[in-house]
Amino acid sequence: MSREAGISRTTKETDISLRLELDGRGNSEIDTGIGFFDHMLEGFAKHGFFDLDVKVTGDLMVDCHHTVEDTGIVLGSAIKKALGDKKGIKRFGSCMLPMDETLVLCAVDLSGRPYLVFDGAFTTDHVGYLDTEMVREFFYAISYSAGMNLHIKVLSGSNNHHLIEGMFKAFARALDEASGFDPRVSGILSTKGSL
Repeated sequence: MSREAGISRTTKETDISLRLELDGRGNSEIDTGIGFFDHMLEGFAKHGFFDLDVKVTGDLMVDCHHTVEDTGIVLGSAIKKALGDKKGIKRFGSCMLPMDETLVLCAVDLSGRPYLVFDGAFTTDHVGYLDTEMVREFFYAISYSAGMNLHIKVLSGSNNHHLIEGMFKAFARALDEASGFDPRVSGILSTKGSL
């Protein structure tokens, strides 16, 4: 069974078309209009083994806020849709990812309950044309639209490019683990019987 979702969302601020396949090969076609953000989404797809196509037309003449946040909303919605009934999945996933001087921890619970804990700070306002304050907003949007508990914590690091890239890659690895199947799981991995 293919676990994929295609979602389109149009507002006065953004026009987004996104397709996600959870059980992919890491292939991607990304065009958000923000080069560094494209690079991060490509890394997310590659390291999570997700196939991801994203096309965004946003009001970048204002700033990058709406483009980044709305992409997070749509990606989170696609993750939720692609997961389906969540039968047989591991539910929990985590990754401690090193990237040069940077070390990032990410943990995911596909519980259906949204919550974000983001423990990381940046020393520059921008990396490329991406506002660094939008990194937290992106992950917040994903956690709430996907209904996932998401923790991201920087354990060490100083280079802002590495910090952000470490977050995206750690999230990819943690989500890949959490969304993966475990043959020991019968039905839903919850004492409640549902997620």
